[in-house]
Amino acid sequence: MRDSRRARIVLGVLLSAALIILTVDHRSGESSPLRQLRAAGAYVFGTAEQFGVGLIRPVGAFVQAVVSAPSAQRRIDALKEENAKLRAGLVAGRLDADRAKELDRLLGLAGTGGYKVVAANVVARRGLPGFEDAVEIDVGTGDGIQRDMTVLNGDGLVGRVLHASAHTSTVLLLSDPASSVGARLEGGKEIGVVHGVGENGRLVQFRLLDSTASLSRGGRIVSFGSKNGRPYVPGVPIGIIERVESTPGELTRIAYARPYADMTALDVVGVVVEAPKRNPRDAVLPGRERSR
Repeated sequence: MRDSRRARIVLGVLLSAALIILTVDHRSGESSPLRQLRAAGAYVFGTAEQFGVGLIRPVGAFVQAVVSAPSAQRRIDALKEENAKLRAGLVAGRLDADRAKELDRLLGLAGTGGYKVVAANVVARRGLPGFEDAVEIDVGTGDGIQRDMTVLNGDGLVGRVLHASAHTSTVLLLSDPASSVGARLEGGKEIGVVHGVGENGRLVQFRLLDSTASLSRGGRIVSFGSKNGRPYVPGVPIGIIERVESTPGELTRIAYARPYADMTALDVVGVVVEAPKRNPRDAVLPGRERSR
């Protein structure tokens, strides 16, 4: 009991003293004898406050980062997805532009030769028993496609339809060793046969039936044509002779030609569903500048 009474007395005295000190300090203003003590207190408590703020701020930032991390990650993922779509759109745009150019060239060649074509896209490379080079295209009997129709692109002869189903067809490429096409030299009546030799279609073999006919590097070859235009219509550019073999004593002459159509990069092609009324002869061959 005495301790409680004594503590109350001490507390009262201290409060009275503090009140007197504050009153004196306030009335004295800048001339207060307690000015230095007040400045020291401000420094001590101000430093402690700054230290506390400096300590709490990074902790608060860390807590805020932890709380906001899932939403930030979702935004990053959304931005990545949006960028991927934009890139895909740009690629698709370039592909569409390239295909549009190929289609224009195909239609230009078909128009010059008088060929009625159904445009198609190459969708797959095919391997078939007995054949090495074949592709699948996305048109079939539902589009008027039949077996043994000529297939070409904007550069020249590609091959012939080997098999047609309702919505797709298989095309045997000019480069396949099982392929053979009646062919003719530009500007003359010398005829022969073009055979595929594989090697991804880099070259095809041209066997000229007349061993006495002139055959030289740079000569250009077009399709001779089949009866009723099947399997091959006449006048389609085939290739340019790069090498002539020496065949003394043989009944035929042999040369190797580079095909106009790139068999390793086929995309837009056309199936000839109606042969021309007249043989276009050499009219479909490209200009000499492009041939070189």
